[in-house]
Amino acid sequence: MYLKVLTKDELTDKIGIIVGTRPGIIKFSPIIRAFIEKKIEPLIIHTGQHYSYGLDRIFFEELDLPVPSHRVPEMEKTFYHGEQTAHMLVGIERVLLKEKPRAVIVGGDANTNLAGALAIRKLGINLVHLEAGLRSNDWRMPEEHNRVIIDHISDILLAPTSEAVNNLKTDGVKGKIFLVGNTISDAVNQNKIIAESKSKILETLNINKKKYLLCTIHREENVDNKMITSALCNAIEELAVRFDIPIIFPIHPRTDNRLKSFGISFKNERIKLIPPVGYFDFLKLLSNCSVVLTDSGGIQEEACILGIPCITLRDNTERPETVTIGANKIVGHDKARILQEVEYALNRKASWKNPYGSEVGRTITRIMQTEFGI
Repeated sequence: MYLKVLTKDELTDKIGIIVGTRPGIIKFSPIIRAFIEKKIEPLIIHTGQHYSYGLDRIFFEELDLPVPSHRVPEMEKTFYHGEQTAHMLVGIERVLLKEKPRAVIVGGDANTNLAGALAIRKLGINLVHLEAGLRSNDWRMPEEHNRVIIDHISDILLAPTSEAVNNLKTDGVKGKIFLVGNTISDAVNQNKIIAESKSKILETLNINKKKYLLCTIHREENVDNKMITSALCNAIEELAVRFDIPIIFPIHPRTDNRLKSFGISFKNERIKLIPPVGYFDFLKLLSNCSVVLTDSGGIQEEACILGIPCITLRDNTERPETVTIGANKIVGHDKARILQEVEYALNRKASWKNPYGSEVGRTITRIMQTEFGI
């Protein structure tokens, strides 16, 4: 049986970008804008991993990004990690065989990126990993499996921090490493002023600046475990009582489903569960909250850039720079620790500097032009 691999002569001058999740769309937006600035038309392939309007399409509309050239269909019918990854891999491979890009960028650690990386590698296309070198060293996390695998099969590794570079060198990766900074810095700085003027989310929710907490929880190791989910929800209830402060909780579909299946509900009316919101609304919520509690890696970065104290509801982080500079506290699901760190955060001023650089999208665009002659 003949297995197709693309030759160098078959590859075109197209550069592909694979997205599929809210964080991925946001992180790629500065690169897409920098490409367009240089008259490079990006080939955007959407895997459909986040397939609801609130977690997906609204971000393209708000960020004024080109509509994806291709989308993997029927993702909503997949459920298991292997099934989801395989479905995306097949869909991405079909697009790559049709378009034959010279290189494709995947960004981060979601199943979207693993599927894309495998399809790209198997066809002999140049694989570029944005956000390379992050490590939580927690092997329970599917994201940790994904990021390690992608790093080891990439041709170009775009590392956001010097620690990420060191992780890649320690792991002995074979690809070419570049220290570029973090595109989330560009995304936040490009959009925070727009968010402040356009979003009316504070008025809609009837909350005041610096007078509420923001909370997001969605990680599998948290919400798929009833004991941990219950502990986190109990801590949130206690926060609302002790500090007599509204807690805004945009609820991820996965979390919503688990709360219902576990029979868990919030009793305190200060806790406001709301549907997922668009990027500008979320950026305004984040930039104006007193403290954010989250298990999201991307929100740890965004809060750090915006000067908002972050309480991470995990036992570890792949963003250690946020902890080192004092922007982030790792608390797990221990209620006493959560209460202690929130109280501390409410009574201090942010004094750290953005560790992620600037003009990162343009830096990456220059690297792509140099490495692949586009």
